[in-house]
Amino acid sequence: MNPIKPKLIRITTVPMSLKILLKGQHRFMSENGFEVIGVSSSGQELQDVEQEENIRTISVEMTRTISLVKDLITLWNFYNLCKREKPLIVHSHTPKAGIIGMLGAKLAKVPIRLHTVAGLPLMEAKGIKRVILDFVEKKTYSYATKVYPNSKGLFDFIIENRYTSEEKLKIIGNGSSNGINTNYFSLSKITDEQKKQLRIDLNIAEIDFVFVFVGRLVRDKGINELVSAFSILQTLNNKLLLVGSQESDLDPLLPNTLEEIKSNANIISVGFQNDVRPYLAISNCLVFPSYREGFPNVVMQAGAMELPSIVSDINGCNEIIVQNENGIIIPVKDEDSLKLAMIKLKEDEVLYEKLKQNSRSMIVSRYEQSVVWNALLNEYNTLLKEKGYNV
Repeated sequence: MNPIKPKLIRITTVPMSLKILLKGQHRFMSENGFEVIGVSSSGQELQDVEQEENIRTISVEMTRTISLVKDLITLWNFYNLCKREKPLIVHSHTPKAGIIGMLGAKLAKVPIRLHTVAGLPLMEAKGIKRVILDFVEKKTYSYATKVYPNSKGLFDFIIENRYTSEEKLKIIGNGSSNGINTNYFSLSKITDEQKKQLRIDLNIAEIDFVFVFVGRLVRDKGINELVSAFSILQTLNNKLLLVGSQESDLDPLLPNTLEEIKSNANIISVGFQNDVRPYLAISNCLVFPSYREGFPNVVMQAGAMELPSIVSDINGCNEIIVQNENGIIIPVKDEDSLKLAMIKLKEDEVLYEKLKQNSRSMIVSRYEQSVVWNALLNEYNTLLKEKGYNV
């Protein structure tokens, strides 16, 4: 008779997070002794997770915005799900899933309640919105039995703002929620023919120096500053490649930024892409001037694809990138510094080659996916043993 596997619920607000940010991790945990259930809002991506990861998924509708009535309904539905499924562990990611998951699990008496902090939208909030978000964050951590900031910067921020006690916090491995599959993110996986065809499709010449951004095209990612800096510095043989979708309802770009993206022939916006590797493969440098992050996957992905990066001096970014070793760190929201860094990497060939040569090795040695997954698996098993469960 097979032993009963401990039941583990992983919950995110939207299914894309469950699918992309935690890709492969569900299957790994399932293959290493857990019955894994993925929970998120409904959508094709939730079905994809079930098929790709070979786990069970359940939809619980959630909104990313504050909506008291809808949130209470969501909480009730998740509480009932926990009462029905009786998981030993609920592990939440993203802010809304955090408060719903941790409070619902506590009310349902789930013994182990874990929340990963991978970026805090409240960092950019002001006024009453900041007060509300601070309150919700503190409550989320109070309902959790353990909180995992995925970077040292977030760890320090949580302590400084007194969201919870230091004893409740822990960074898994060297940081990151999912690590990086350096075998998948490798230049060797993209053929010369693929790169040649993509350059033709995007009207990018071999001699062009391509700055690439990957992520949501929103204000908080520094897109206004990036587009403005590029439009000022642009010379012959410079291109800016934007890979990601806009979120005009949540965090819109400035009208002049949108107009510049539309009218500037050297700015190429390709929208969301399931596979970003070909776009990284035809680029020379990642530019990621975000205002706030937890532990950004794209900076690790770019490094694994042998790209140096220009990043803001914020959580996560300033841990993955070491100044003048595998990239350049600039002050946040500083368009002039961004422009100068872009010029420097384009014109200083010696520095550029040094950063490029270091990029992949510095990711492989610190953030290989298997290291992160095994560290989290060990954490789960340790917590179960502490609660008296045999694993």
